[in-house]
Amino acid sequence: MHVLRARRVFDGDRFVPDRGGGTDVVVDGRRIVEVGPRRKHPGDVRVDDLGDATILPGLVDGHQHLTWDCSPAPLAWHEAADDDALLARGHANARRALAAGITTVRDLGGRDLVTLALRDELARDPAAGPDVLAAGPALTTPGGHCWFLGGECADETELRAAVTRLAAAGADVVKVMVTGGNVTPGSLPHESQLDAGAVRSLVRTAHELGLPVAAHAHGTGGIAAALEAGVDTIEHATFMSAEGIARDPELVERLVRSGTPLSLTGGAAPGPLPPAIAARMPAILDHVRGLLASGARCFLSTDAGIGPPKPHDVLVQGVTQLVAELGLPTGRALAMVTGLASDALGIADRAGRLRAGSPADVLVVRGRVDEDVEALLRPVRVLHHGVDVLEGPPTRTPAD
Repeated sequence: MHVLRARRVFDGDRFVPDRGGGTDVVVDGRRIVEVGPRRKHPGDVRVDDLGDATILPGLVDGHQHLTWDCSPAPLAWHEAADDDALLARGHANARRALAAGITTVRDLGGRDLVTLALRDELARDPAAGPDVLAAGPALTTPGGHCWFLGGECADETELRAAVTRLAAAGADVVKVMVTGGNVTPGSLPHESQLDAGAVRSLVRTAHELGLPVAAHAHGTGGIAAALEAGVDTIEHATFMSAEGIARDPELVERLVRSGTPLSLTGGAAPGPLPPAIAARMPAILDHVRGLLASGARCFLSTDAGIGPPKPHDVLVQGVTQLVAELGLPTGRALAMVTGLASDALGIADRAGRLRAGSPADVLVVRGRVDEDVEALLRPVRVLHHGVDVLEGPPTRTPAD
């Protein structure tokens, strides 16, 4: 058993009030057993007083592509890489994510079943990478968005059969491309690929097999179809149109009433964005600001892997951008990558919060995040299932 003590603790929902002397997070093996005010502990308990630091839950990124290489040409990358290369890239990306404090990743699209194999390999070693929820290949239309992952389906019958195969293979979630996307030549993000009937049939089959459905949807028609079909999360929800970003207050209100979680894929590494995205960015930010103000159920993810601005540790930049560029309160931004994210993914019992009984997935950063959100970019400790995977030099104090 050991204790992590810091001046500031964010538990996944809020900053824990400091009653003087800091807050203790008590870890016993793979579990957290206590979060509370500084107190005296038995003499055989190690106490790491981290001083002016912030302790948070391990972060949850609800939308990554672990086996992608962040190149500007993902189709060419997949054509050139065999399964061993994809798996090796996945391991490297997983280590990078974990080093930033991301202890849970939902992978929403890799070729064939490689990401399921990666998930199982990572599960054998907490220091190798995050816990992974794997979708396998995203389901799409023939020649549709991300067709090169192996999930092409010509009709509803093939969609249902693909879901059944993924369930049998051990997938954790089904990903479906309701609209086109930016990274596939010939595909347009604002155009729908599937109607509500087809998506509803897929959702019904997935739910019967105990699998949630994540729907990629940029255009308003695709978002509406996904919502009507009863998907479990809507990815991106950018409201893209041929002209830019559409305004559709009625659809926003429907999203608010439904409570369907919206996975806002934000965050970008320093450097230029692709021109098409850069041109739309002011309108996209204004749209996201409106969604956050509307009461829609939003959490933050990244789409990591799809291009140079999206390395697999970019979730922390996403949080800082929410605060700096959109004016979101720091606590709410942090909740969008911890407690709110785990709730949206249906894993609240095993990720996203610091509380008694939770897995010991912990991120410690230098400085007080509530005063300087960029402290999140300075990790000094990461625990994954209680294993120190990024241990800095803590101050060892007697149990007092």
